[in-house]
Amino acid sequence: MAKIKITQIRSTIKRPKDQKATIVALGLGKINRTVEVENTPQIAGMVRKVNHLVKVEEA
Repeated sequence: MAKIKITQIRSTIKRPKDQKATIVALGLGKINRTVEVENTPQIAGMVRKVNHLVKVEEA
């Protein structure tokens, strides 16, 4: 599987609880925090849900 880098670029203030929970589940939570994860269908779905809050790059 390919790895992707996910960086949080926007705040979760005034966002629905499900979006906040998705950010935490991805291992983020603060602006400019970056995680490197495998690109699985589950991760892709989570990224799609919060794509307006994160930046995704190939690792």
